[in-house]
Amino acid sequence: MTSSASAVRPFAPTLLALASLALSATLTQSAVAATANARGETPLIARSALFGNPVKSGAQLSPDGQWLSWMAPVNGVMNVWVAPADKPEAAKAVTDSKDRPIPGHFWSGNSEQVLFIKDNAGDENFRLYGVDLKSGQQRDYTPYNKVRVRMMARSNTRPDELLIGINNRDPRWHDVHLLNLKTGELKLLMQGDGFAGFLGDDDLNVRMALRPNAAGGQDFFPVQNGKTADKPVLSTTLEDSATSPLGYTRDGKTLYWMDSRERDTTALFAEDVASGKRTLLAEDARADLGASLRDPVSGVIQAYAVDYLQTEWKFLDKTLKADFDWLQKQLGQGEVIVSSRTRADDKWIVGIDPVSKVAATYLYDRKAKKLQALYVARPELQDAPLVPMQGLEIKARDGLILPSYLSLPKEADKNGDGKADKPVPLVLFVHGGPWARDGHGYNGYHQWLANRGYAVLSVNFRASTGFGKKFLNAGNKQWGLAMHNDLLDAVDWAVKQGVTTKDKVAIMGGSYGGYAALAGVAFTPTTFACAVDIVGPSNLETLLSTIPPYWEAGKKQMYSRMGDPTTEEGKAILRAASPLYKADQIVRPLLIGQGANDPRVKQAESDQIVQAMQAKKIPVTYVLYPDEGHGFNKPNNRIGFNAVAEAFLGQCLGGRVEPLGETVRQSTAQIVTGAEHVPGLEAAAKK
Repeated sequence: MTSSASAVRPFAPTLLALASLALSATLTQSAVAATANARGETPLIARSALFGNPVKSGAQLSPDGQWLSWMAPVNGVMNVWVAPADKPEAAKAVTDSKDRPIPGHFWSGNSEQVLFIKDNAGDENFRLYGVDLKSGQQRDYTPYNKVRVRMMARSNTRPDELLIGINNRDPRWHDVHLLNLKTGELKLLMQGDGFAGFLGDDDLNVRMALRPNAAGGQDFFPVQNGKTADKPVLSTTLEDSATSPLGYTRDGKTLYWMDSRERDTTALFAEDVASGKRTLLAEDARADLGASLRDPVSGVIQAYAVDYLQTEWKFLDKTLKADFDWLQKQLGQGEVIVSSRTRADDKWIVGIDPVSKVAATYLYDRKAKKLQALYVARPELQDAPLVPMQGLEIKARDGLILPSYLSLPKEADKNGDGKADKPVPLVLFVHGGPWARDGHGYNGYHQWLANRGYAVLSVNFRASTGFGKKFLNAGNKQWGLAMHNDLLDAVDWAVKQGVTTKDKVAIMGGSYGGYAALAGVAFTPTTFACAVDIVGPSNLETLLSTIPPYWEAGKKQMYSRMGDPTTEEGKAILRAASPLYKADQIVRPLLIGQGANDPRVKQAESDQIVQAMQAKKIPVTYVLYPDEGHGFNKPNNRIGFNAVAEAFLGQCLGGRVEPLGETVRQSTAQIVTGAEHVPGLEAAAKK
């Protein structure tokens, strides 16, 4: 589940920011490949190579260009490393997290501190930490329990300071604080009561406040000298909830907006703050505009992305386009990714995502037109049989076009044209959110499942974001209804196209994707051969009654999109869409994975449906992780659960299976029930 309340998301850990374990098997990937090739088979890719530690990831340049940083393991746990920019080989770890991977990091404006966030056992109560490069001292900037920090503004003008939001006064609302990174002093600037977020400028002045309104949208209030105006300058309804400000230029004279009013997809506007005049900079009828690239000093938008079936960069700055053209020519096929730029804009961190080849990261010297290879994140995959991903359009029963992605196993697409040569079992892999989307690019789960012999289909069902407000709002109050029908229609498409057969389809996903898996086997009991639910809600009433307190600002919008639990009509909608109440109809094998500390989808969501199935003596396998939250961030747990899922799917669909080995014992998995339903699990789980 994702919240729609936050104006700014605080450096959320991604599902693929993974850490590494040793292989339980003794064969290396190359040896496995050689053995398989001798037999004429596609080599089996080790789970640890896909879901274990990257060697390095997330490289950043300090604003002054003097330092390089990245994430890399220390004793198997992801930590922050720093090196002189001209001596990457001299990197040293500057953090020493021993219990849980640090999800990511960023630089202070003064280039003197490396900053990062970290929670406790997956509870998502993130604290902000900093490491001073000169002294090596680590400081906890937000030393509060059960409090979640939010980034609000960074500055070139005031590089020693940040604007951050902290909900230590009232867990529902984030108050705006000015943080001095050198002294650690926190100064309260504004209380956040009733506001979803705030917007600051480069001088770290709060300039705008965002407040949810009764129409399911937001009101945007100017702020001056810490005081909010009485009347909003702009208001939206639920329909145009994607409308939001992107930020100011450094001089504070221009404010950029994404705006969907009077159109379907969001367009990019530049507003002259003094006059209020708006200029349309870009729009695309196919999709909402996505990421943008801004001049590191002036803050002027230089390029923007359109992400329909693939990411397409469009340039407002011709100089930037020339750089991208040169990089594309040097790096070859795939999406060019710019992840970091110095303040002087003379050096960039760039990468290339070719999908079916291992991604690499480089240091780019713009003036010298020189690329320096920094690392390959997963060198174990360099010889692995990775597969392409095809973007395609699937038509739903009511005519809505569903942008989707298909990966085929090598044996089902020998000529590489993206079309199935023969039907194979299929895993419908459903994204979370649901107010999120699937996209084109390297995907470890697609690669893993395709390597095991499954076609993998990911569908942007209605309610997914990025495809315009009609597409998004078509999912309102359609959990278990039209949203589920979209998934069924995608399966029908795959059967008609010869990708799979009707009796060989599994459904799998996390968060909303886990809900979709539960709905699949509860509402349409014989459509899917089996289901894998990872941290999915089973009862939408209890889900909404236990969401984190800091989602308060988004409650109205969630109620409008799902059903209002404070009304009888809304309760009826939520109950009808809850798989829990149809648990007695489940007849297909079901595997559930849950984190005990999940703040979004509480453990009770999995407990409830397992207990309901047990009461009816319906088989279910339930794996609980006491040190995880909303998903499995520890590599031993992620690899361990995927090993269980692989054995489960192998029995259900007949795909290839890497032995469980020691993976379950090396994780913290508690097999609550149903070990006997997964081949080898009982033995593998014994400590």
